[in-house]
Amino acid sequence: MAAIRIALVGIGKIARDQHLPAIAANPDYELAAVVSRHNPGLEAPYFESLDALFAQGPVVDAVALCTPPQVRYDMAAAALARGLHVFLEKPPGATLAEVDSLKGLAERQRATLFASWHSRYAAGVERAKAWLATRAIHSVRIVWREDVRVWHPGQAWIWEAGGLGVFDPGINALSIATHILPRPFFLTAATLSIPVNCDAPIAADLTFTDHESTPIAMDLDWRQTGPQSWDIVVETDAGALRLANGGAVLTLPDGVHEGENREYPSLYARFASLVRARETDVDIAPFRHVADAFLRGRRVSVDAFVE
Repeated sequence: MAAIRIALVGIGKIARDQHLPAIAANPDYELAAVVSRHNPGLEAPYFESLDALFAQGPVVDAVALCTPPQVRYDMAAAALARGLHVFLEKPPGATLAEVDSLKGLAERQRATLFASWHSRYAAGVERAKAWLATRAIHSVRIVWREDVRVWHPGQAWIWEAGGLGVFDPGINALSIATHILPRPFFLTAATLSIPVNCDAPIAADLTFTDHESTPIAMDLDWRQTGPQSWDIVVETDAGALRLANGGAVLTLPDGVHEGENREYPSLYARFASLVRARETDVDIAPFRHVADAFLRGRRVSVDAFVE
């Protein structure tokens, strides 16, 4: 079967670190073009805009959008309108409604739309989900603390409206929690700490529950220095489950389980299977929780953020 001719749009850190290697290693793909405001110096035809690619460039079958979410809708809609398949880096958009609009457009065009959640493909996640399926869950604690200066240097868009702030990494934790916990949960309270010179939070404390009144606490902070924390601990009737290092390391009562990190290779394998079947995979559950936090959260001002 012919390779999927894909254009990579937005050549920033995540594209270079994850998307380009995953595409290069997968024989299902041919990197047909790259789109960026500045020439990234890659061995693929380069275009300054998606419109320029459509007007001048080679034929492509799919686009992977790694741009900031605030500008992604128009690009995704233009690609889908041409019948192209679309891979959305997380978060899938700037609002829930625009993602729903894109899903409807994809279905009408019989094109694939894939809202990717890379952390769901971390090594320990599927085993954690299977283990929790038969347990009584007593409580959940999520701690996602990292240093924004290390992981998002020079990315002003994350502090703007629609950029999500600390929920940009926090949504990774929510993508895992919504996948492994056997019951849906909902927000009951939130405090968002927003620097006085920003529109998006640098930290957040959230509480959730479900119809069984299970306490679920979430601690997000972008001011962490030293060791970084990406942990989920679930207390159950059979002991504690711990997912560490963003889901890569699973600890169960019988010991530690580690596996190979293949998050982005797995995403691109999933996208290829969706494209071949002309199917769509758009789960907005993690994004809905973020929207609820902005809807219901109490906002407090904190010191200005200066990179």
